[in-house]
Amino acid sequence: MKKVFSIRGAANAYSYGGVVQQKEAGEKVANMTPINERKITINFNADTAAAMTWSFRPQQTKIDLVPGETALAFYTAKNPTDRQVIGVSTYNVIPFEAGQYFNKIQCFCFDEQMLNPKEEVHMPVMFYIDPEFADDPAMDNVKDITLSYTFFEAKPGMEIPLPGFMRKQRATQTT
Repeated sequence: MKKVFSIRGAANAYSYGGVVQQKEAGEKVANMTPINERKITINFNADTAAAMTWSFRPQQTKIDLVPGETALAFYTAKNPTDRQVIGVSTYNVIPFEAGQYFNKIQCFCFDEQMLNPKEEVHMPVMFYIDPEFADDPAMDNVKDITLSYTFFEAKPGMEIPLPGFMRKQRATQTT
């Protein structure tokens, strides 16, 4: 059985050191002007932790875009086992310095994903590169950015270390 995860919410992501931070995006995305003379290739990578039994891969290896243009990519995860498996993913943006311009509008990271036996899902990642990327002299030689995800099997009591912004956001939501 195949299942497609829906796009939910409108949060973008700002990265420092390759770890993306979320923030409301709507107005910024609506008012962005693409920088057409600055093409960037986004490469997609997928890994699983040693104990994770899933098959996990990007549906595309790369997308070409320009700063200020939104893009949609998909990853596929399949549980080949005869048992239900819950996974959690983390991600990174490389080169790390480009991470501050990599903005995710929607992503499946840091949320538990449950797959039933033999189930396959298609998980979207909607993103853009901030137009300010083109104005940063430190980004002049950056032509490729890699978005890399790693899935871990979630075990009872297991906690994936969250970036500071996620800890603050979840603490606010529970109070």
